[in-house]
Amino acid sequence: MQDDQANLDRFDYAILSELGREARLSVTELAKRIGLSKSPTQARLRRLEMSGIIIGYRALLDPVKLGLDHVAFVEVKLGDTREAALTAFNRAVAKIAEVEQCHMIAGNFDYLLKIRTRDMASYRQVLGEKISTLPGVSHTSTFVVMEAVKETVSGDLT
Repeated sequence: MQDDQANLDRFDYAILSELGREARLSVTELAKRIGLSKSPTQARLRRLEMSGIIIGYRALLDPVKLGLDHVAFVEVKLGDTREAALTAFNRAVAKIAEVEQCHMIAGNFDYLLKIRTRDMASYRQVLGEKISTLPGVSHTSTFVVMEAVKETVSGDLT
C-alpha cells in the first residue's frame, strides 16, 4: 500500500476527493472537475480501483430517517489479549450488524465500538446478548451519544 500512496499525484487526489463528495459522477463530469480529458481520467480511475485504493462505491444512508438514531460508544476490555483471543474477538464482533465501527485501542481498554440501534431498549439487548457474550470480554463501559456534532464520511484530499 505504501508504494501505491507514493505514486499518487494531484490528479489522483483530486479524483478521490471528488468521488468522496459525489461517487455517482460520470467519468466525463469527473474529468471536467479535475481538469483532465476523459481517457486519462478513466485510466486513473481504473488504476485506483485495481490497486485497492478505491475499494467500492455505496449509497450513504441517513440513520436518523431510518429510525436508527441511538448511538453508543462502548469500551471493551478483554480478559486475554494474546493473538488467538484478539482474532476470536475480531471475527465475532465483525458479525454484529449493530456495530458500525470497531477499533483496537492502545490504552486502558482494548476495543472501542460504535453501536447504532433504534433506542435504549434495543441497545440494552445488543449489549447483553451480543457484545457481552463476545469471546474474551471481561468488562464493558458505555457512553451514550446525546448529539452528533460532526460526523465525516470522507474528507477533502486535495
